[in-house]
Amino acid sequence: MIDKTLVSLCESYMYKLCKEISERCVGSEGNRQATHFFAEELDALGWHTESHEFDAMDWQDGGASITAVGRSFQAFAGPYSLACEANAELVAISNIDELKKADIGDKNVLLHGDIAKEQLMPKNFVFYNPEEHQEIISLLEKGKPNAIISATSRNAALAGGVYPFPLIEDGDFDIPSVYMTEEEGEKLLSYVGQSVQVNSLSRRIPAKGYNVVAKKGRNPNERIVITAHIDSKKGTPGAIDNGTGVAILLLLAKLLSGYNGKRMLEIVAFNGEDYYAVPGQMLYLAQNQNHFDDIFLNINIDGAGYKHGNSAFSFFGLPEHVQKIAEELPRKFEGIVEGVQWVQGDHSIFIQGRRPAIAVSSEWFIENIDSQDITHTPKDKLDIVDCEKLVDISKALQYFIEKINT
Repeated sequence: MIDKTLVSLCESYMYKLCKEISERCVGSEGNRQATHFFAEELDALGWHTESHEFDAMDWQDGGASITAVGRSFQAFAGPYSLACEANAELVAISNIDELKKADIGDKNVLLHGDIAKEQLMPKNFVFYNPEEHQEIISLLEKGKPNAIISATSRNAALAGGVYPFPLIEDGDFDIPSVYMTEEEGEKLLSYVGQSVQVNSLSRRIPAKGYNVVAKKGRNPNERIVITAHIDSKKGTPGAIDNGTGVAILLLLAKLLSGYNGKRMLEIVAFNGEDYYAVPGQMLYLAQNQNHFDDIFLNINIDGAGYKHGNSAFSFFGLPEHVQKIAEELPRKFEGIVEGVQWVQGDHSIFIQGRRPAIAVSSEWFIENIDSQDITHTPKDKLDIVDCEKLVDISKALQYFIEKINT
């Protein structure tokens, strides 16, 4: 039976996060509004709530342009890039071997083809950073070009539905960068060896961000940590990614407001999953470096509540008795299935730390993670969300948490 009161409450949460608040990218005023709202709601429900501050960087996109011999090309400012007005010879690079051999000093470099096939991991990103990416970044920094132009295609696995995607999205990388479509890149190749003007009005803005951590229960040495990232990319309402996760945390906090189980519950709104430096996650790891083994289980919610299909619960290294209870959920709750294992979320932090985890998402989100064109775009809005599914997930998690604590 549908709990209309909880559905209405869920709709109000989603409206607040994805409509009233204009954006939730780390460092923005909207992000701070979202974390403040989350903390206030948990406080009102009787949870012991703390907000933990960290340094961040907001970013202002003032636009970008490229001109060559009087011809203009469409370009976009690289997220978190420095600004530039760079008039220099154009050099084209399509692979690492070419980059090793090329003289790129004081030139404008067009990266295209194989070298631009996937978004480069930020230079200081610790969770996943292929050697190939590190080598490209190192060669660019040693080469000291004036500016970098990247011509990229589609790569939903690493960039969501954005096209073109920015090859470089890294506030720790100080060579100005812009990006363009593959088609524009093909046209620009005709001007290799000639002077090309690259302008970008990108601006970095020092700011603050916050994790919100709320606790209930008796034993801090056996914590159940329930997480969702509260931030979103710039330019998207961030409904599925990840307003729905935050709404489920709030619904669960209400359903478990009277909790007094043997294990401590810790609800965490991470701040930074869609941000180059994952500062909220790094802060949480630093704060828990001597207490990570105290975590009995992580439940992470990301990409849940898509309007079509089932909700998916994926299990990672659960103790046998917990696994048995988890396997009850698809039988007990209609519309919930056991999902395949996937690691593109904050549960990976706990898996890498050898802690058991459950990832809660949508079958659609997992199955289409490499091809869908919604996340990180303006299409990720309220009309793709089914709040009844979010209520069902919250009730399933309530049942599960209470059951493993009896």
